[in-house]
Order: sequence, then C-alpha cells, then structure tokens
Amino acid sequence: MKLNLSAAFLALAATAASCAAFAPRPALTSAPVAGAGAAANAAASRVSRWALSAEANGANGVSINVNGANGDATADAASDLLSLPARPGRPLKVAIAGGGVGGLTAALCMLKKGFDVTVYEKTAEFARFGGPIQFASNALSVLKEIDAELFDRIMDKFTFTGTRACGIKDGLRADGSFRMTGDSLDYVFNPDAPADWFVKFPLKECADLYGLPYTGVVDRPDLQEILIDECRKLKPDFIRNGNPVAGYTSLGRGNGVDIDLADGSTARADVLVGSDGIWSAVRSVMYGEELRKPSGDLKKRQGCTYSGYTVFAGETVIDTPDYYDTGYKVYIGPKRYFVTSDVGNGRIQWYAFFALPPGTKRAPSGWGGSERDSQADPEENLVEYIKSLHEGWSEEVMTVLDATPPESVEQRDLYDRSPEFLRSWADGNVVLMGDAVHPMMPNLGQGGCQAIEDAYVLTEILAATKSTDKIEGALQTFYRKRILRVSAVQFLSRLASDLIINAFDTPWSPHDDLGKSWKSYLTFFWKPVLQYLIFPAQFAFLYSYYPTGNMGGLPSKLEEAWKVKHREDAENEFARVAKEGQRAAGPSFFEKAKDEKEAAVV
Repeated sequence: MKLNLSAAFLALAATAASCAAFAPRPALTSAPVAGAGAAANAAASRVSRWALSAEANGANGVSINVNGANGDATADAASDLLSLPARPGRPLKVAIAGGGVGGLTAALCMLKKGFDVTVYEKTAEFARFGGPIQFASNALSVLKEIDAELFDRIMDKFTFTGTRACGIKDGLRADGSFRMTGDSLDYVFNPDAPADWFVKFPLKECADLYGLPYTGVVDRPDLQEILIDECRKLKPDFIRNGNPVAGYTSLGRGNGVDIDLADGSTARADVLVGSDGIWSAVRSVMYGEELRKPSGDLKKRQGCTYSGYTVFAGETVIDTPDYYDTGYKVYIGPKRYFVTSDVGNGRIQWYAFFALPPGTKRAPSGWGGSERDSQADPEENLVEYIKSLHEGWSEEVMTVLDATPPESVEQRDLYDRSPEFLRSWADGNVVLMGDAVHPMMPNLGQGGCQAIEDAYVLTEILAATKSTDKIEGALQTFYRKRILRVSAVQFLSRLASDLIINAFDTPWSPHDDLGKSWKSYLTFFWKPVLQYLIFPAQFAFLYSYYPTGNMGGLPSKLEEAWKVKHREDAENEFARVAKEGQRAAGPSFFEKAKDEKEAAVV
C-alpha cells in the first residue's frame, strides 16, 4: 500500500533523484566465463591460498575456477583478478544472507553476470506463504532490465492498480455506495456535489511521463517461485536453507570474508551481502547491535525505532460497485486511516493504521511470531474490534470489514530506522541492503522496490570491479550512490503516517459539522497543494529511477491484455464466494522472522 504527503521534502527529493538515478544500461545477460589462456604462476598461487583457507575454515563447496590471469598492473599482489565474459580471472564469489525479495533479486542479477552466488536462508524450506507485495513503476523498470523473461513471468501474475483511480477518500463523507466521483472543490459551493474523493494520485500520468509499466501487486509466493526458478536455471544449488548467517569476520583488502553460520560451520566468500531483513544478524555485527533485543518500553529494538503506529490487516473477496474502477483507496479521518487495494482474483486487501503503544497486541502476527492463542483475549472478534475504532465512518469501510473472516485478521507494530548518513552500509568486504539497513513505513509501497534497486545497483558496481583488492572501495561506492535516494524515500514514507494521523483530519466543509477542528481547516487548504504540486512531484521522483529507459507502447499493451484476464478471474471468484462463502486467506500477510522451520516469505 502507499500513501504520500511530502511538502517539506521536495528539495531533498529532487537532489536525491539527480544523485541516485543511473543512466539506462544494457540488459544483464548470462554467459559462461571466458578463458584467457594458461593461468599465470601468481594466479595459481592465489588459487592455492584460497583452497587452503577454505579447507581450514570448513567451507562447503568452495570452488575457485581461474581460467587465466594477465597480471593486471592495477591489482594488488595479494588480490585475485575477477572475471566477466571476455575478461580473464575467476568468478566473484558472493554470499547473500537472506532469501527475501532483495536477496533473491540480487542473487539473480549476480548469477546473470557470471558470479558464483550462494544464498543462506534461515527457513528450512520455501513454501507458498504470504500476501501481495506492491511493485511501483521504478521497480518494474529494474526487473525488466535485469531479465526480460523474469519481467514477463511476473507480468503474467500481476494485478495493475496504477491504471485506475487511486487516492484519498473522505472516511466520514463517502456515501457508502462506492461511487466514482471527481476530486474537485465543487462541493464547497454546491451542497449537492459529492465530497467522497479528497485527492486522486497521478500514478498513471507519472508512469506515462517516463514510459514505464504501471504500479501494481503480485502475490509473494508467485514472486518467490519465479525468482528461485530463474536462479536455479543458472545454478541449481544456489540456495541453502535452514542455516542462516550468524556473523562474519572481514579479512581485509582483497582477502574476502569468513562467514559464521548458525550450525557452527563457516564459509568464505569475496563479498557478504546482508539482505536478512529488519532484524538483520549481519547488521548486528557491523553496527554492534544486540540481535532482536527490545528496550523495556519496546520503543527501541536492535537499533530500530517504533514508529508510533500499529497496523491490522485482512483480506476478503468482495464485489464492490467500484471494483474494476479503483486500484487502491486511503480513507482518512480523525487519528487514523484505512487502506483498501485490489490484489487480484476478486480480492480486496485492507490495512487499518492506529496510533497505539508498542506491544498492544490484539491479533496474531506472522511477522512477529505471535499466535492467536497468545493474545489477551483469543476469542475476541477482531473485525468487530476494528469496526468499533471506526465508529461514525463510511459504510464503505464497514462493508469491507463485514466481509472479512475474523480469524484471518493479523496485526503488526511498525518499526523503521533513521537514514545512515554517518555510518556506511559497508564494512570491509561486507555490505547491507534492503530492509537490513533501510526499513521503511509501508505508505509508499517502496520497501521492496528499493531493495530491488539496491540489488541492481550493487551488481552493476561489482561487475565493474576487476580485482578483489578493489571490492572494499566498490562497496563504499554503492553506499554513496544509494544513500540520498533511499533516505528520501524513507523520509517520505514516515512523513505520510505522521501527517495523516497527527496533522490531518476530516476536511472542512461549509455544509456539515464533520470537520470543524483546526486540523480540518488545514486539511482542506492542503488539498490543491497536494493535488497539483506535492503528489505529482513525489511520484515523478519515485519513478525517476528507470534503467530501461522509456518502454514506448509496452505499458499500454500490458494493461489491455491484463484487463480481460483480470475481469475473468474476478468474476469466477465472485461466483465461487456466492456459492461457497468466504474463507480465510493464507497463513500471513507479514513476514515470518522467528522460527526457521516455518515457511519462508520473500
């Protein structure tokens, strides 16, 4: 889901856009490592040193294949030359901690560049698990640039939301009929004019500005299966389940990194990529944090700060009058907001955000590991509880909640981190990416998108690194290239929640008494600024990273083909529910992060 308010940050956003966007690059391709004749004595010596070191450290499956070395004068005497197609040396050996969206995307990027990649994932096995994840236009451009077949397979499972009306609705004034109205100020002068929509987002217009595919969602299990399958085409045994990274020792310039695994064994690689999520074991070592330990008041946890907000989530199949006309909607009202989104197959996913203390648990959370029977009142009807917190709100909210099986409702306390301006994301031959270093609020739907950008940029930089003694500098270059853009997105994501809950209210209207506080007047006067300045600038900034360049007519063709399938799938599901009734959604909308034997989420 996404929500966006950012006036105070436009200048920084513009700076970040200019600093962070790479020029479009050719697509990554898969090819075998080319040889360069007989290996030089120095290269053979380096291979022996690596093999002995790997044996001494108990590394499994360490395979160093040097096809040749040309004595590159720029390389340190103790470093190895790194190969690419038509470049002598051996493949870069990369270990990735975590098999989530960022980790699997990085693995695929790097495998396609000819790197030797191993992913260490804590879950014992992958299974179909988790709810939808949003990919905005910038992430879709990166996926297309990584691999055209990957992009096509994701599009086959994709649900576009950015092609339809998306935006903010008045949670109290929406008349309950799910009607499609405009977002003009006519209601101020005409008491009969509808005031349902406050502001609509220019998602389609901003995507068209760059010629990019439109924002939408894909189910995590489908995404997981596609990424794993594409990686296995290049290296069948690329992932090792049930034995996550627990720590590391960076061995200095050109010497790689020793990796400590949870079962007590070790491995060695040239580079360790920490992509192991918000409670990252790699980050705990790099920044000296105590893994997963919370403060007494739960407001701090392993260097992350409680945002002040908890979110409930649910999913239902419901045939609303606006189902085919809207992508996602953000209902605003006093001290809270309620988000709904089409996630395909007739399903609506919803999120309810509340300003509550951390640990105010009323629902289970797959992400936090809690179960329903561990709650204060395991028999409480969670749908009725959430409805009670929206007393006086539009019947549109109530209709969606009433259609939701209570047992499917889950809850998560939201944590994020401040941008790391004063500490690098890299330590020697180790680097962090994705939620491991820049977790963010879900309002912009950019968490996974930024992890995908990280994976692509990191791979491009490492691919240009010709010897192992240059790796440390390359990882610092990655940090410098990403810090401004990612920090801007982090800031905007957090600002959205803070403004909606603390500064926004039901907008003022001269025709009723629903919005009479100072916040109501402020919200009313924000409307034209948001509509004509803030949101266009914000989405233009978010989509400004697009390595494919303009895709011409492809986005429109994808949309047209999708419309037919979307309607067919939805109608079939509506018919099923009418016959069989609702059923609870999958095991979780959130990531499991506690029990390594439970199913994985990407």
